Amino acid sequence: MTTLAVRANEFLAQRRIALVGVSHRPADMSRTLFRELRARGYDVVPVNPEVQSVDGVPCMHRLQDIRPPVDGALLMTPPAATEHVVRDCAEAGVPRVWMHRGAGQGAVSPQAASFCRDHGIAVVEGACPYMFLPRAAFFHRGHGFFLRLFGRHPGAHAA
Repeated sequence: MTTLAVRANEFLAQRRIALVGVSHRPADMSRTLFRELRARGYDVVPVNPEVQSVDGVPCMHRLQDIRPPVDGALLMTPPAATEHVVRDCAEAGVPRVWMHRGAGQGAVSPQAASFCRDHGIAVVEGACPYMFLPRAAFFHRGHGFFLRLFGRHPGAHAA
């Protein structure tokens, strides 16, 4: 059994990832995370069939369209869409999935997580990548600190 922190760090060790569900709105959290990952040297491929490009980077319509393939997919989708996207991940041969959760349910779907495990896809179920990125902004470090303090940090639990 590995902790969510171990799976998160394994995911973040990959340098080519898809960000599925990136918003058309420049101020959206998904766009902020997109820019942060690119600034840290990640090759981030935006995926959203309703968006043409993100900060000048062509947006793909489906994971299966990405060439060369990505090493992981960060999902910022509603849970119902997450269930469809993990099937696309399996079809596209994506070996790792992160279901983003900042507040509320986020992209997490128990059915999608089960599908990933059943199909050999490593899954990070919940949490925000900012909590695991070194030198993240104060707010994100503070968020992680208080979750640890109260025993609610997702990295503390084995799965």
